[in-house]
This record gives sequence, structure tokens and C-alpha cells, in this order.
Amino acid sequence: MEYTVKKLAQLSGISGRTLRYYDQIGLLKPSRINSSGYRIYGQKEVDLLQQILFYRELEIGLEEIMNIIQDPHFNQTEALKDHYKKLMQKRAHLDNLMATVEKTIGSFEGGIPMQDKEKFAAFKENMMDENEKKYGIEIREKYGEDTVNASNAKLRGMSEEDFEAMNKLSEEIFLLLEQAFATGDPASEIAQELAAKHKAWLMFSWPSYSKEAHAGLAEMYVADERFTAYYDKQVAGGTKFLRDAILIYLGIK
Repeated sequence: MEYTVKKLAQLSGISGRTLRYYDQIGLLKPSRINSSGYRIYGQKEVDLLQQILFYRELEIGLEEIMNIIQDPHFNQTEALKDHYKKLMQKRAHLDNLMATVEKTIGSFEGGIPMQDKEKFAAFKENMMDENEKKYGIEIREKYGEDTVNASNAKLRGMSEEDFEAMNKLSEEIFLLLEQAFATGDPASEIAQELAAKHKAWLMFSWPSYSKEAHAGLAEMYVADERFTAYYDKQVAGGTKFLRDAILIYLGIK
């Protein structure tokens, strides 16, 4: 079956303007243009649009989607299996949040009081899900499944006080990064305080510590643009500065 822009928009639930934009950027081109000048989409394009919408549901950007679907090794069946797995993870996270909200409401209405640990369980799971989604492949390749799983287990077992302290320390690190960067010296006292706090922050989730692993993570921050963006959003060039401060702190630079 074939569809015009209007009919495909009605079928898929997205706007005709979006379909035209997808054509304009080369993400989803029609199979042909008919004699009246209308874009015509066939079954191949319908299936591809479904894949694009799956990726959008997973909050993947259009540029990355284009790279994925234009890869000569792109396999729709494998992509669907991957979508299913990620959607199951997303559903599990939402189920956890809903269960936490339900228990909280119940405790407020005179039911069984929630343990403090229960109140934060869903947020910890969300943190781990986000980390897995953004950095999972690289971290597992670098440190191995056992290390990552042990780190997640430590995070799950974290007390409310430690969870709050970890998040507070993360905020302090951003503030220190701003102040230390202004000195221009990664060996300065405040820069070394930044490196020390970064180590303390890591230890909330790392099952064990080594200088080599710390240095490797610092280098990964600079090598991988997703890690770089995390610190550079606070201070442009801050990621490299933090890396240098850490290496000096470790006695490597």
C-alpha cells in the first residue's frame, strides 16, 4: 500500500510538516514523487518510519538515528529486538517509580510507613538506567561486567544519607571546577581539592579504587564527547582541566 504525506501523517500520528522535514534532511525520503508532485511512501518507508519513531521514543537525536539507519549493516529485526529490550527497561523504571509513589501515598494516608531506603530506590535505578543508556557499552568494555555490576549493587545498597551526600558532592565538584578553572592552574590548591573530591565522589559507587582506573576514567572524559559534554556544559574546556588536575593529583603528570 502507498501513502501520501497526509495519509501517512494520519496513520503514524506525526505531522505532515515533520515528514517533509525528514525528507529535507534525508532521514526518510519518499519512494517516489507522483505526476501531481505529491510525495508517495511505500511499505519500506512505512517500516523505516516506525523504526525512527521507536528511536525518538527512546530520546535518540535525529543525527544519531540517521547514522544508525544508514549504516550498511543496519538490520531491522535486530533493531526491533533492541527497541523491545530498551522499552522493557523503560517500563521497569516507570513501574518502580509508580510503586514508590503508591507506597508514599499509602504511608501519608495512614498505611505502612515507608522505609527511608525505599523512598530513594527508584531514583537510584533511574540513575543507573541513565548511565547505562549513555555510557554502558564503553564502561563495560573498559572495566568489565563484574566491576560494573558490583558498582550498581553498591549504589542500590546506598543509604539515604550517602545518596544525598553523593548528589551534594556532585554539585560541589561543579562549583569547584568553575573556581579552579579560573586559576588556569590544574596544580593549584583548589584544583587539587577538586581532584580529591572527584575521587571521593567515585567511591560512593566504585567497589574498589586504583590510581590506574581513576586516570583511565579521566582520559575517557576527554576522549569521549559525551563525557566531555557533561563537564564542559558547566565550564567550556573544564573537562580537560579536570583531567589534568586528576593526573597531577595521582602523580602521573
